Parts: sequence; C-alpha cells; structure tokens
Amino acid sequence: MYLDKFDIQSLNRINRLNLINSITGIKTVNLIGTIDKKNVTNLAVFSSIVHISSKPALLGFFVRTNKQVKRDTLDNIIQNKVYTINLVNSKIVKQAHYTSAKFDKNISEFDKCSLKEQYINNFIAPYVAESKVKIGLKLKEIITINSNNSNLIVGEIEQMHFDNDMFFSDQTLDLEKSDAIGISGLNRYYKFNHLCDLPYARISELPKF
Repeated sequence: MYLDKFDIQSLNRINRLNLINSITGIKTVNLIGTIDKKNVTNLAVFSSIVHISSKPALLGFFVRTNKQVKRDTLDNIIQNKVYTINLVNSKIVKQAHYTSAKFDKNISEFDKCSLKEQYINNFIAPYVAESKVKIGLKLKEIITINSNNSNLIVGEIEQMHFDNDMFFSDQTLDLEKSDAIGISGLNRYYKFNHLCDLPYARISELPKF
C-alpha cells in the first residue's frame, strides 16, 4: 500500500489517528502520577516517554496544550514541579488503560481504577504501588512545539525504584523481568521478550551479513 500526504489527510479522523499512532511501532506504556495544591492526585497513561540524556539524567514526554483537551497532568506538574513515571505491567494494563477516561478534575484515577498511591522518601508526587519500575522527576523545562500546539515536558530524575534482580550485568534493566507492556496505536497492547544482545558497533568488527 502507498499513501501520500493527501491520502493520509483524506482518511477519516479515527483511521488517521490509529494509523499515525501505530506506524512508529511498539512503545512502552507508563502511568504519570501527579498531585495538585489541594492534594487531589491524578494518574494518566502515556506512551510518549523519551530519553533525553543520561548526564544529567533527563526524560521527556509530550502533552497537548489545546484548551479543548483535558490537561490535569500538565497543570499539576506546573503547580508542584514534580511527577512520577511508572512502568505499566501486565497485571495493571486494564486499570492503566482506563485512566485515559475523562474523569472530573476532583476525582482521582487512582481511586476509580483501583490503583494504590505510594509515597517514597518524602517525594510529594504519588507513585503507583503496583508498578515494578518507578521514577520520580523534577520539572526542568517545558518546550513549546508550535507545529501541533503541544509541549515537550523535560524532567530530571530525582529517584528510581525497582527490584535488585532486574539488572543485566551491564546495568541495563531487564524489561522482561519487569513485565513491561508495550502499545501500538491507542489500545493494542503487547508483552516484551528479550531477543538477543549485540556488541557495541565498531567498523573494525563489522560482520559479514
């Protein structure tokens, strides 16, 4: 199949949304936990988490700023400057999915989706107790993306929490042990399996393909 720019734009809204969201492949699913000044917690599912740098340890995610779109996550991060990223596993994938429902601002998705708030080492933003990989971040900057009226939220890692047995020998996390879940599009979920390890790529060691 071949689609050009005009073919894509002529698709109905839902088909275009599904196609563009799935064309980049499987992405990890995370829950972002925040709290507002009235101590109302919020939990929202995101698949746009990106690595920015390791020193300083920065992660980013994208959020729309259109006033017609509910943006409690962004509002809470602006208020308190902190938030958590919690890797979704197979045991909570259904609860995580339904945090995307349009709950009222004064209603916590933790309560409605039967997920437990967890507070660690005086970090004020809530973690998801059921998640096996949890990250606490402090807001560093918000970068405006004018092309589609959205923002890149950049945070610096303040805390990380995971089981000791989730490490490979090179200190990377074993996503299979974490039971991490991936998503393609908006609602098609996958499990990760470790396929192989390959060495650092050097021209002098290029294999014959």
